[in-house]
Amino acid sequence: MTDTLNWVAVGAPAEISPDTGTLRVVVEGEAVCLYKLEDGSIHATQDRCSHGNASLAEGYIEDGIIECPLHQGCFDIRTGEAVSAPCKVPIRVYPIKIENDVIYVSGESA
Repeated sequence: MTDTLNWVAVGAPAEISPDTGTLRVVVEGEAVCLYKLEDGSIHATQDRCSHGNASLAEGYIEDGIIECPLHQGCFDIRTGEAVSAPCKVPIRVYPIKIENDVIYVSGESA
């Protein structure tokens, strides 16, 4: 099977903050938040909360959920689903791959 996604190199797993578990990057002109979860898995979503104009890279992660720093609404990092008020609209999830210790993100939705 041929990989037809447009992959953009955005950094190394070690660049994701060990304190916050997040890293803000730009992919095809869009702000994207990378997450390293407690199990070591890496995920990517849009960086902006769908409820307010806040960077999710400044949020708090617990059990695979990112809490927006503005109104404390939460999203499932793996699916983008809004899981607590005031957030109702899901956030975009991006496909990622890791090769040779480099994280690649596709600008196409997962």
